[in-house]
Amino acid sequence: MLTVDYDRLDLRPGMTVLDLGCGEGRHAFEAYRRGASVVAVDWGQSEVETTKRWLGAIAEAGEAPDGARFEVVRGDLTALPVPDASVDRVMASEVLEHIPDDVAAMAEIARVLKPGGRVAVTVPRYGPERICWALSDEYHANEGGHIRIYRRDVVRTRLASVGLVPGGSHHAHALHAPYWWLKCAVGVERDAAVVRAYHRMLVWDLTKRPWVTRTAERVLDPVFGKSLVVYADKPALPRRAGGSAGGGPTEWERTAAAR
Repeated sequence: MLTVDYDRLDLRPGMTVLDLGCGEGRHAFEAYRRGASVVAVDWGQSEVETTKRWLGAIAEAGEAPDGARFEVVRGDLTALPVPDASVDRVMASEVLEHIPDDVAAMAEIARVLKPGGRVAVTVPRYGPERICWALSDEYHANEGGHIRIYRRDVVRTRLASVGLVPGGSHHAHALHAPYWWLKCAVGVERDAAVVRAYHRMLVWDLTKRPWVTRTAERVLDPVFGKSLVVYADKPALPRRAGGSAGGGPTEWERTAAAR
């Protein structure tokens, strides 16, 4: 289940892509299959191990094109183990709402992006998230849980504050919002029949992609899509007289390519 639109991110083969808060790797997997050199970062050791294992399985199955590479590391998103201006694209999906100093994490994104690079930030949308918080403290008030609810203008303002230029945005996963409302209403940890039934529908949608649910989600995403996605660019360097703005690959990219 992808939240980021890779066409809007303009992800192309050969690019170096950083997946921040990768979780169990869903966005990293797709970037790798599209021919990117992927660096997936998460603080959780189990998440790092799972993502590394599945990326290895994708490689062994021959599902990634020649030239695609991956690396999975454990790291703090407010102090990334990545050199300045070394990556083409960044994805930060459903992670900033967990970080106390989210502006520091955004500043790190701006630091590691090359001039002209792009980031996709996804966070829970304000309306559906507010309903979850109202229905259940258990949903968010726990170690590592959500510590804030974003409005779109706040995301854009904070990205701009670190030197990025916010662009387009959209919403995703409308069919998932009612699932979480149900879980919050009956108890997040409770195995209720209605929650199981709705979950079966989501699995059916994910595996079969039937037109009825795909059409419903496209129609409903602008109304109550569970996630907000905002894209932002790092301004490009001025062009040199008689030449281009950029140089060749960074030392970090050359080292990664040699692995």
